[in-house]
Amino acid sequence: MAPYIWKRRADGLYIINLAKTWEKLMLAARVVVAIENPADVIVISARPYGQRAVLKFGQYTGANYLAGRHTPGTFTNQIEKAFQEPRLLIITDPRTDSQPLRESSYVNIPTVAFCDTDSPLKFVDIAVPANNKGKQSIGLLYWLLAREVLRLRAVISRTEPWPIMVDMFFYRDPEEAEKEAEGEEGKPAIEAAPEAGFPGGYPAEVGGADWQAPATGEWGAETGAAQNWGAAEGAGWDAAATTYTTAQ
Repeated sequence: MAPYIWKRRADGLYIINLAKTWEKLMLAARVVVAIENPADVIVISARPYGQRAVLKFGQYTGANYLAGRHTPGTFTNQIEKAFQEPRLLIITDPRTDSQPLRESSYVNIPTVAFCDTDSPLKFVDIAVPANNKGKQSIGLLYWLLAREVLRLRAVISRTEPWPIMVDMFFYRDPEEAEKEAEGEEGKPAIEAAPEAGFPGGYPAEVGGADWQAPATGEWGAETGAAQNWGAAEGAGWDAAATTYTTAQ
């Protein structure tokens, strides 16, 4: 990877020459377009940050994709149910995708790989120097490659921007996606709560004289009964006291 490194920083990190990255991306796009059947191109990513990117790349370019663990023998064992014979292989990281990379060498499948400064280049035919560890970097690389492939196929114009946002290729944490979905579902429910009740306020029969009139009569009657009960109770106690005194 030495020819693709621009310089080394003081903390020991190597900086990749982006001009070399762009040249290799254009070369990889021309190789993909040279395959007549898009389904003969297979994109693989065992790294979680690249699984959404390969899915979107396959969706927009027509290529097959394998996200997650690669089943050994997919390219070499014809007995396998998932056996495939692709004409081009694109991998996200030669280190994590070492199994499909090795199998491609057995059956002479040309390989395009996104390689970092510490990535092994064995069995790699076209190395695209780039950061293959960050989710934004991986998504951007596949977005650029998909856009160039569609431009070479004359599906989209070079004079107009591609309407697909690069965020569609970025990895999304499932927990964050669930929280966003719950938040979006909760907002309409809160806004619709007044409409489900009484949008114009409380109805007339709930407030005003209709509410107070029956309540005043009932409570007034109970108050009078309470006064009568007090009188009767007082008379009863007085009578009892008088009877007790007389008996003595």
